[in-house]
Amino acid sequence: MTHQILPFVGSFTTNKCSRRARTERIGTQGICGCGSALSASRRHFRCQRSDSERLSQVAVGELIAAYNHNVGNLEDLIGERLMFGLSGPRLTDADIRLFHDTRAAGLILYRRNFETPEQHGRLLHDLESALGRRLLVATDHEGGRIVMLGRATTIFPDNLATGTAGDEAFAFRQGLFEARELRRLGVDVNFAPVLDVLTERYSPNIGIRSYGKDPAVVTRYGVARIKGMQKGGLSACAKHFPGKGHSPLDAHLRLPTIDSTWAEMRATHLPPFLAAVEEGIECLMTSHPVYPNLDTTRVPATFSRRIVRDYLRGEVGFAGVIVSDDLEMGAIGETCPIGEAVVKTAAAGHDLLLVCHTEPAQRAAARALVDAYRSGVLATGDLEAAAERVRRLRERRPTRFEGGPPAPEPDAGPLARAIATRSVTVTAPGRPDLRRALNGRVGVVFPRFSDLAPRITIEPEVAAETAYVAEVFGRAGIAPITHLVAIEPTDAEIAGAGALAEASDAMVLFLFDAHLYPSNAKLLAELQTRARALAVVLLRDPYDAALLSAGVLGITAYGFRKCQLDAVVARLLHG
Repeated sequence: MTHQILPFVGSFTTNKCSRRARTERIGTQGICGCGSALSASRRHFRCQRSDSERLSQVAVGELIAAYNHNVGNLEDLIGERLMFGLSGPRLTDADIRLFHDTRAAGLILYRRNFETPEQHGRLLHDLESALGRRLLVATDHEGGRIVMLGRATTIFPDNLATGTAGDEAFAFRQGLFEARELRRLGVDVNFAPVLDVLTERYSPNIGIRSYGKDPAVVTRYGVARIKGMQKGGLSACAKHFPGKGHSPLDAHLRLPTIDSTWAEMRATHLPPFLAAVEEGIECLMTSHPVYPNLDTTRVPATFSRRIVRDYLRGEVGFAGVIVSDDLEMGAIGETCPIGEAVVKTAAAGHDLLLVCHTEPAQRAAARALVDAYRSGVLATGDLEAAAERVRRLRERRPTRFEGGPPAPEPDAGPLARAIATRSVTVTAPGRPDLRRALNGRVGVVFPRFSDLAPRITIEPEVAAETAYVAEVFGRAGIAPITHLVAIEPTDAEIAGAGALAEASDAMVLFLFDAHLYPSNAKLLAELQTRARALAVVLLRDPYDAALLSAGVLGITAYGFRKCQLDAVVARLLHG
């Protein structure tokens, strides 16, 4: 049988010249709409779409071999280093043109891209078929609050719950199970685990994503999970090097500054990453904050040659793929335009450059890299080495989907529930008569988690908030009155919660995050003033325990996943 391979400029050629000779063909082809060769490719574009059924029958291994053998011209080498996101769950012609024009070799999947396992499989199949090449597919599957592909995977508790549960085997088994589940969905790389170490300083973005405040605990649990993922056939990517568990700001929004010295970083924040390197982790993701005592140029770590190239690649000797965090985050956007940012990130020593959300930024990044390499601002020798590291990572898994149809591992759900149950912590004892008050009129204030569903995976049971509260309290024979509030409650919702408190014998407040959202702090203050007896379930931020008044019971399972909510309510009502 003769397989048809559709035209892809600069990839499927028969020229067996050396990589260096191929790299020197600068200027003969364009990118992002430039150059006669790409124009010729566009004449075949409609053919690519109409012949997709025939291409879908081409052996994946043949396509990979043809593509990898001929990666070598400038645009293809640059494309090896680019990882982009798509705008939605269904493939469009614009999506195909983006990946075709820029040669981007990486795809990151978000919640917006996932509806069902079947739709997800079609998305990957159709994109790779249209391009005639295999992509490196990644996602953020940290567990807890950061889960993008929710169906056909097990939603585990947050890392802080696992670290509190006290059994490293939990982390290993989680890594093993999630690896099997993600490989069934065609994922090659999991941007996890988070190896940031918490401190006494409030961190608005890490929090429950970390395994804890003890570097030894973070190291043991992080390495155990990495081992599990590796055994399950998935590449792990630890983050956020060199550590930002004490960042005062959320880098998604603004550029933080972390004043730690090298000595402080080596004592607290670097050990988990160094242990991951010793374990043979294949990828590390860096962080955006400025570390002025680590690099006196006071640039974001993403742009820091001292931190990335000199220390991580040189002194530590990490030989794997160094990945940037998303270059469209606010921390980078307030520093410079995306084109300048991607060039600085490449110059610092990153291999894989993430531009995750918008096509104009993605195309601008690709253009800027071509210009930088053509002008000599960036060295082609570094380009070849970085592209080769990414290519080797992609080649580790020649098969897109492995392990059968998408489905959760049978033992993963019980493991998630065991972690959640073991992690429940009472942060403040509360009044001795609270349990008796819970036998009377009970009011519950609960967040509308369904509002978050477009951005992160929310379990359907929890998204049906009123029904879920009735069911979970009903297990103890309690029929509460439920008052729903927004993730950032309005003044009217806060007033309604206060009125319910005055009419109730006991109140249970599921507090989302009072440090991050002032309206949640206002809600807490209202109930602490007006409730006769109050229990507060800390959901997203255990640091909120410091805001509780005397006599208020504080309890947490370090997250808001169903297994955690079930566990914390059972402990609250039954002891």
